[in-house]
Amino acid sequence: MKKNLIALIGVVAMITGMAVFLNQRQTVEAEKTTSNRLQVVSTNSIIDDMVRNVGGNHVEHYSIVARGTDPHEYEPRPTDIAATAEADVVFYNGLNLETGGNGWFTKLVETSKKQFDKDVFAVSKGVRVRYLTTNANEPDPHAWLDLANGIKYVETINQTLQKKDPEHATAYQENTDRYVAKLTQLHQEAQTKFRQIPEAQRLLVTSEGAFKYFSAAYDIPAAYIWEVNTESQGTPEQMRTVIAKIHASQVKSLFVESSVSPKSMNKLAQETNLPVASTIFTDSLAAKGKPGSTYYAMMKWNLDHIYDGLK
Repeated sequence: MKKNLIALIGVVAMITGMAVFLNQRQTVEAEKTTSNRLQVVSTNSIIDDMVRNVGGNHVEHYSIVARGTDPHEYEPRPTDIAATAEADVVFYNGLNLETGGNGWFTKLVETSKKQFDKDVFAVSKGVRVRYLTTNANEPDPHAWLDLANGIKYVETINQTLQKKDPEHATAYQENTDRYVAKLTQLHQEAQTKFRQIPEAQRLLVTSEGAFKYFSAAYDIPAAYIWEVNTESQGTPEQMRTVIAKIHASQVKSLFVESSVSPKSMNKLAQETNLPVASTIFTDSLAAKGKPGSTYYAMMKWNLDHIYDGLK
């Protein structure tokens, strides 16, 4: 009796899930028929904002991973499946961000009947890859934290949209030129500013080791408690290692990422008598209307607050 009841509940859940998926798909199809704009899906809010800047009024853009959510491990919703199935273009970061771990994005592409390099494109194409120190075969995915790489993302998006929608190629190029000029100016200003900080004070201390690209771009060595988000975070050995690096420098402040718990960083602050100068962004934009809600604003926030904290 109990087994039959459990089986019945499972069938009902499956039927309900399918009904939700079909309803969402019909909604997406209805929206698509009322708009001639290119349907573009991105895996996270950072890429989605780049698409918005390049595509302007000629694209409908949708982000799979919501703001404030970790893109490394994610479970797609029926709305994500429906949007991806109906998309003209799908952009993802690559560098093992979405396809590592539980491989959620690879499964989503298969379920949505899309094909890599035909409908689905990695925006990190052409980036000089940096690898984890704990695993030389695993790429660090956080390439966008170097604005020069962010510009490469934007150029890849532009080229792809022009191929998919040649009718609006001129508009995409004009949007890209304006956006790239803005990002380039911020990048160059940051490089100039950070050179003014004494070398002994140039140490970016964070919870996770996500700033390898940032460090190389702005000549700021990085120190961190753990390299990648795992169950073993803030262990005594990790704390001893980062404390030794701090004591070997004249760094003035620490930083904590918006996507992690501040617990370990607060403990590190107590151990070193250094203040946590600011929260900074890594894997996600801030909520709309808040500081850091666009890629440009996120990077400007990071650059300004890191500079002030190190200075």
